Amino acid sequence: MSGFVEKPEPLQVPGLTHLHTGKVRDLYRNEAGDLVMVASDRISAYDWVLPTEIPDKGRVLTQLSLWWFDQLADLVPNHVLSTELPPGAPADWEGRTLICKSLRMVPVECVARGYLTGSGLVEYQQTRTVCGLALPEGLTDGSELPAPIFTPATKAAVGDHDENVPYEEVARQVGAETAAHLRQSTLAVYSRARDIARDRGIILADTKFEFGFEATESGERLIIADEVLTPDSSRFWPAATWEPGHAQPSYDKQFVRDWLTSPASGWDRKSEQPPPALPQDVVDATRGKYLEAYELLTGSRWH
Repeated sequence: MSGFVEKPEPLQVPGLTHLHTGKVRDLYRNEAGDLVMVASDRISAYDWVLPTEIPDKGRVLTQLSLWWFDQLADLVPNHVLSTELPPGAPADWEGRTLICKSLRMVPVECVARGYLTGSGLVEYQQTRTVCGLALPEGLTDGSELPAPIFTPATKAAVGDHDENVPYEEVARQVGAETAAHLRQSTLAVYSRARDIARDRGIILADTKFEFGFEATESGERLIIADEVLTPDSSRFWPAATWEPGHAQPSYDKQFVRDWLTSPASGWDRKSEQPPPALPQDVVDATRGKYLEAYELLTGSRWH
């Protein structure tokens, strides 16, 4: 069992229809048919959405995504229409809300890896492959790959794991042309972002994107959606301390994971019991990592 420790009641806002409450985001539709995406301060770990929030997290994710969309605009169009608050929305939505195009989403997590870690490392240790792609011998946790690879996954429901699949399975599901477009766009965006991050002292080890089709007068075009290149969707490592052979420190929720699996939490990950509330020092340290990633990448102070 997993999911929400306690699923929040969605806010009712005049003129907006609530569609979905995800791990982090709440999704609405406005009267014009556009999507309204609100990033909360919720945080998840080990397939649970925790009972404790991380202050400013939703705003950091939203503002960092907007910054990245600007960096990537010449490579791939995105789904953002506006950042203005809908009429009647609560003040707390300021800075965490995007008005977005309604798309026909592609049911594939588009993952790019430039370094070996996570589920890719587990598969490599068993078969010397990741998503069916053969890799050289001698790689270890944190190794840079000879070239970035596209390792897609099928989308899972909240509480379930996304499942890594071979490229051929994606082509079977969505068609060869769309699969090729997804791979090309994913690797192009990853390569651009990797170089930008590297210039700022950060290694972009891997990341995931979501794409959808926008209806146009001449048919449909593929555009990037959801969030991009945040600590929730990417592994960011400090370049100065990178050393293959072990797990790398990262700009994400590692403090949360470490505390949950420590004796201090008293929580058994293998049980069906939901995790406990986070102590203040873990909340503060995690918030600090999100802000540090934002400031290093954008070059701007967090206000």
